[in-house]
Amino acid sequence: MSEHKTKKHKEHKEEDANDTVATAPSDGADLPDTAEPVDDVDIGALKRERDEYQDRLLRKAAEFDNYRRRVEKERREQADQAVVDVLGELLTVVDDFERALAVDAPAGAANYRKGVELIHSRLVDLLNKQGVKPIAALGTDFDPNLHQAVSYEAAPDGRDGEVLEEFRKGYMIRDRLLRPAMVKVAKA
Repeated sequence: MSEHKTKKHKEHKEEDANDTVATAPSDGADLPDTAEPVDDVDIGALKRERDEYQDRLLRKAAEFDNYRRRVEKERREQADQAVVDVLGELLTVVDDFERALAVDAPAGAANYRKGVELIHSRLVDLLNKQGVKPIAALGTDFDPNLHQAVSYEAAPDGRDGEVLEEFRKGYMIRDRLLRPAMVKVAKA
């Protein structure tokens, strides 16, 4: 009886194995072919589409690069303008110091004058480090790009357009005008 059970058990296992093989998924060989054959694909159209996408990508990259450069340039210009504004305010302080130094000090104020001279020279050094240089005006020809004429004077011994007097110094920051010089100009 045990031999009969063992034989039936083996047959049952073989049937299960055959069923498993029959119902196992195939490797795709039996599936219907729904893909187009390679010969029917328009390779030219695919290449044109690829080229169009490549062109779009290059244009977008160039646009972004231009945007990045423009934003960086605007940021630098804003920073430069902020520096120019601060330096312009400092120039009024330098003017005040120069006016104070132009006045003769009373006899007992020598130490006070030395202190004012020291502060003035430190401010001028600070401006020089930032690229601020005074504009030479006296004796030069009037240049409307550098000078602001506030008065004219007849000068028989001077040449026409010569700067005779400087009321306020002008300054350049590197190659840019920071403040024009206020001057008196000779008129023939």
